[in-house]
Amino acid sequence: MNDPLEPDEAHRRKTRAFRQRVEASFAAEARILAERAEIYAEAFAYTQEQTAKIPSATSRERDMPLRAMAAELGPAVHVDDRTMQTHLFEGHRLHTEFTATWEAWRDGKIQKAHTRVIVEFGAELHDPAARAAYEKDVLAYAVKTTAGRVKPYAQQAADKLNPATVQERHDVAVCKRRVWVEDLRDGMSMLGVIGPSSEIHGIYDRTTQQGREIKATDLRARREAAGREACGEGTPNGDGSEPVWFDERGLDEIRADVAMDMLLTAAPTIDPTGGGLAAIRASVQVSIPATTLAGTTSGGAELNGKCAIDPATVRILTGNAPGFDRVFLHPVTAEVLTTDRYTPTAGIKRFHKARYVRCAFPGCRRPAMRSEIDHHQEYSKGGKTKGDNLGPCCTRHHVTRHAAGWTVEQLPGGRLRFTAPSGAVYIEDPPPRVMFLPEPEPEPELANAPF
Repeated sequence: MNDPLEPDEAHRRKTRAFRQRVEASFAAEARILAERAEIYAEAFAYTQEQTAKIPSATSRERDMPLRAMAAELGPAVHVDDRTMQTHLFEGHRLHTEFTATWEAWRDGKIQKAHTRVIVEFGAELHDPAARAAYEKDVLAYAVKTTAGRVKPYAQQAADKLNPATVQERHDVAVCKRRVWVEDLRDGMSMLGVIGPSSEIHGIYDRTTQQGREIKATDLRARREAAGREACGEGTPNGDGSEPVWFDERGLDEIRADVAMDMLLTAAPTIDPTGGGLAAIRASVQVSIPATTLAGTTSGGAELNGKCAIDPATVRILTGNAPGFDRVFLHPVTAEVLTTDRYTPTAGIKRFHKARYVRCAFPGCRRPAMRSEIDHHQEYSKGGKTKGDNLGPCCTRHHVTRHAAGWTVEQLPGGRLRFTAPSGAVYIEDPPPRVMFLPEPEPEPELANAPF
């Protein structure tokens, strides 16, 4: 009798067919992505040719050809221009400095994840001969296994060929420390920090110790309360009128709360301004539907035009705010109609920051509160300082737009028509808003009719 779990020939044929199809699709995808990287490399090389013709030594002017190219290509494929600029550079580096890796990727022998690992560690090898030896060694292993297994091997191979000492490499790496924010769901965000390992681990250890001390204090309070209750003394008041509060947070929650508290309220130890840094307070732009503020709806609040924020936090921020702008929206389209501030100049700024929420340039997500108010038609060329000739634009895109020759026209309803130097046209609408309506009042119950 055949084992029902033993695969028969039909099962084997189907499995082989699936495997062949997957292999073919991976190979096709690798070829397409490698060819795209080649296009990026050619575009990057072209911008370098343009840069070589610029006599100016200022970095802003010499960066403009690359930034202008990224601004042209990014919106065409719905990618922000900063990301596109990174793609251009990475494609050029892969295609010119790791040619064998690019060819293996194009031929479907490795995947994109392999190329990232090989380039990540090989980029530290500035000597072409050493880099070629590293690439040959690691690539021979990469074609046999997964990118995850290649990573530790690549790191060891790069360290062996790297003439720089660990201290020298650390001195370079420490200049790349940074802080960034990633927005998550349900009104949550993540703050990331890259810094020297000793300091990062020190921060984690300190918040852990503080969290454990808070937990220990809470445990002592629980034991004392249990002892009083066992002796019949009840709560600290002795009459049982007030419940005892205990800390129900876990260690991870306490660590996060302690870190946020210190970052938002403490002053830096080193302050070159002579105390001015302590006076800086965190600032965010929050859009709050009046119905959410009143408690009749529970959604629609937004932080910096990037992510949702929970109603409870919104009400706390509103209660502590020194003032806020009332923004009137169209009841059907949700278009920003006006604000009710009195000062005209400040009112125009508030109006556009409320309408667009973020930089209006195609693909940009920088908050409008961190952007400049840009004249669509330049002021020096007769452009008026009025609502239909203005819009928020971050410094990067303000400079890029004027230097690279972009034009913008405001259409009815706040729509912006951007025209790139190549002639491509992009229509940017004010961010859509979801209107939250209060639940209708329940119908009164009908009295029992006598019939």
